[in-house]
Amino acid sequence: MSKKLVRFDWAMKKLLRHKANFGILEGFLSELLRFDISIESILESEGNKQDEYDKYNRVDILVKTEDQELMLVEVQNDSEIDYFQRMIFGVSKLVTEYIKEGEPYGTIKKIYSINIVYFGLGQGKDYVYEYKGEFVGLHENDILLPTSPQKQNFRVEKVSDIFPKYYILKVNNFNDIAKNTLDEWIYFLKNSEVKEDFVAKGLDKAKEKLRYESLSDEEKKMYNRSVENRRIEMSVVYTREVEAQYKTQVEIEKATIKIAKNAIKKGFDNETIADLTGLTIEEIEQLRN
Repeated sequence: MSKKLVRFDWAMKKLLRHKANFGILEGFLSELLRFDISIESILESEGNKQDEYDKYNRVDILVKTEDQELMLVEVQNDSEIDYFQRMIFGVSKLVTEYIKEGEPYGTIKKIYSINIVYFGLGQGKDYVYEYKGEFVGLHENDILLPTSPQKQNFRVEKVSDIFPKYYILKVNNFNDIAKNTLDEWIYFLKNSEVKEDFVAKGLDKAKEKLRYESLSDEEKKMYNRSVENRRIEMSVVYTREVEAQYKTQVEIEKATIKIAKNAIKKGFDNETIADLTGLTIEEIEQLRN
C-alpha cells in the first residue's frame, strides 16, 4: 500500500531546493523532456519567496542545468485567463536577466518553461502539451533550418532548438491510468502518491524524501498550515461562484416574472405564457391574482 506524500508544489517551495533532493526534480524533468537532466543549481525565483500567509496557489522554481540551460518549473492552482501571456512574460524576463550587458546574443541560454496547472487552461482534452515552434514558409511550406556554422556554433539541429520550449501539464485532465513513466509522474502530481510498481526516474527518491512522516515537527506544522490555507482559498472561490450563480438566478427569475406580467396585460392565455417563460400554470395564476 503506497503512502500519501506531501504535495509537489509545497515540496518545491520547502524541500526540492536542497542539493540532497535534486534527484527528484532531475527525474521529473528527464521523464518530461526525454533526455537526462543534471541540475547544477537552483536559482532564486519570485514564487519561492515567503509571504504573510504562506500561500501556494502559485509556486515556481528556477533550475540551472550542468549544460547551462534554464528550466522554469511552475505550479499554478488557481485559474488565470491570461496564463498563456504570463508564460511568455516569465520566459522573456529570464532571457533579459541572464544575458550580461555587452555579451553577444549567442550567449543567451536555452530556456524551458514547464507549467503544471490544476485548472482548465485553454481548450484541449490531452494532459500534456508541448509547444514546437518552427518557421514555416508561406509559399514553399518548407521549414527554416540553421546554417552549418549556426549548427556548429550553437550546437543545434533546428532553429526551434534555440527558442524557448514550453510545456503544459493539465493535471486534472489525467484519468489516473499510468501507461508510461511520464504518466507515473503525473499520477503523483495529481494524487501525491507513488504506487509500488512505479519505475519513473526520481519517483523512488520522491517516495523516500517527501513522506509526511519524515518531516520535522516544524515542517509538519508548516505543511498543515499550507494545506488548510489552500482549503480556505478554495472555499472562498467556491462561495463566490455559488453567490454569483444565485445572483444570476434571481435576476433571471425577475426577468421571467416581468415577461409573464407583460404577457398577462396583453391578454395571453396561461398555456402560451407557460411556453414563453417556463413558468407553471399555477405560478402564472398566482401572478394574475
